[in-house]
Amino acid sequence: MRQKRLKYVNIELLEEHGVITKVEALKIPKDKKVYLEIGCGKGQFITSIAKNHPDVFFIAMEVNLYVIYRVLEKKLDMQLDNLMIVLADAKYLETYFKDQKIDGIYLNFSDPWPKGKHHKRRLTYPSFLKLYLKLLKSNAFLQFRTDHLDLFTDSLSYIEPYFDLNEVTYDLERSDYMTEYEIKKRALGPIYQLKGMVKDDDPKNI
Repeated sequence: MRQKRLKYVNIELLEEHGVITKVEALKIPKDKKVYLEIGCGKGQFITSIAKNHPDVFFIAMEVNLYVIYRVLEKKLDMQLDNLMIVLADAKYLETYFKDQKIDGIYLNFSDPWPKGKHHKRRLTYPSFLKLYLKLLKSNAFLQFRTDHLDLFTDSLSYIEPYFDLNEVTYDLERSDYMTEYEIKKRALGPIYQLKGMVKDDDPKNI
């Protein structure tokens, strides 16, 4: 369901509460592990995991102005000093992280873009994977979760040349860290997840 327009939400309000809205290098801790969720939705996953891991720094990235406000509400309510919120398009990732590499990326229930002519827009497509590898440390991970089997199957083939797959699950168990979307969709069918680690060799040119 598309987030309704919120009349009182604007860029100035978000910036007042620390949301990053400009395309520029992020200032993130250099003495902590840093995990990024791309397409965080309303933020239930990232805020829950941030609350339980105060020694880790998390970044929630979402492109929708009104959806990102819902993440901000959760951050303020839970007093999460270890969570940065970024209103951004993933195509600018290299600019945001040009000064520092990170330890992991979460992709949760990304748009499946089912039509073949739109597959290049998928966040697991090779063009995005090459971009992620520029941001990730040598021992970092990529974790992808979806309820869309065709997207999951295609993503396995996309990801395998770039990451060492150490987890492929076709019926993921419930956990303490689920998106709002996952909670709804679990009643309708299985949830799929894969986790890959950056390869020891450099696959950027594959």
